Amino acid sequence: MTTQINLRLSQDFMDKAQNYADKHGYRNLQDFIQETVREKLYEEPVSRTELNLVKGLIKVNRYGSEDELFKKLQKRIHSKTK
Repeated sequence: MTTQINLRLSQDFMDKAQNYADKHGYRNLQDFIQETVREKLYEEPVSRTELNLVKGLIKVNRYGSEDELFKKLQKRIHSKTK
């Protein structure tokens, strides 16, 4: 069963959220918001050590571009939630 909610956002906030959703390949704003809430509820936060490791890998071009690394991380996150 699903429940519908009404969410009020300022126009500026809405525009930024929509731009983020578009840029990162979400089908629509609803999918972006659902995934964001899911991440907050179920996923372990990235530790400072992990973040520093990722930054180091980017600096030495171990994973190519930041976009490529982001895609790999997103894929890993999605595989953990299934």
